[in-house]
Amino acid sequence: MDLGLKGKLAVVSGSTAGIGFAIAEGLAAEGARVVVNGRTEERVQSAIKKIREHIKHADLLGVAANLGTAADVLAFVQRVPEADVLVNNVGIFEVKPFLEIPDADWQRFFEMNVMSGVRLTRHYLAGMLKKNWGRVIFISSESGQQIPMEMVHYGMTKTAQIAVARGVAESVAGTGITVNSVLVGPTASEGAGQFVESLAKQKGISKAEVENEFFQNARPSSLLKRFETPEEVAAVVAFLASTQSITINGAAVRADGGVVRSIL
Repeated sequence: MDLGLKGKLAVVSGSTAGIGFAIAEGLAAEGARVVVNGRTEERVQSAIKKIREHIKHADLLGVAANLGTAADVLAFVQRVPEADVLVNNVGIFEVKPFLEIPDADWQRFFEMNVMSGVRLTRHYLAGMLKKNWGRVIFISSESGQQIPMEMVHYGMTKTAQIAVARGVAESVAGTGITVNSVLVGPTASEGAGQFVESLAKQKGISKAEVENEFFQNARPSSLLKRFETPEEVAAVVAFLASTQSITINGAAVRADGGVVRSIL
């Protein structure tokens, strides 16, 4: 299937590792021009080098910016004023009991996970409306529907992304623009890998045993019964970004490995 992405300009926030990197690489493989973003120039250039090892003629632009701040978002959009596809992927997570989460952490998570996408979408949507074509995708999580007690602040931001995506989609009804969120399940990303490795060392067991315990105890409803790969998530995102996906709009697309039990 031709996804119709050749020559389209795609901005992928937080794309130097994990899901974001896989999305950037997947879109580049489809012929899109891709803006790779990370917090440091070193990580950005390293990601670009890795993508070009697999896709020699990838059309890539690297822009280092901490998109959890309004100032860096402004500087970013000045470097990249327009986009055909926007993937709001950048985000943070941590495991912390609710009673130990201070106000500063709630604010930090909201700024990075929610406001980064709000600010970027607000900027790029105007240009998409002029062209009457665009794709905006928020990388949310199954945690947005089933809030994990071990990281309530993270779950809150994932719910907020789903709400923002639906509201923005309503605002562009009848146009050639779609706005969706993707509910990702537990994924073998860089952060998750570090967490599993740390827990394995702490418990004196293998990473495979940690993964098995996780799906037995923390996510027993998973039908996949393993961590998703970033590439598996990226394949879903690439289709949503395509010219073929016009009927999927305002949706919370479940790519969660069956964790969420609701049939709706």
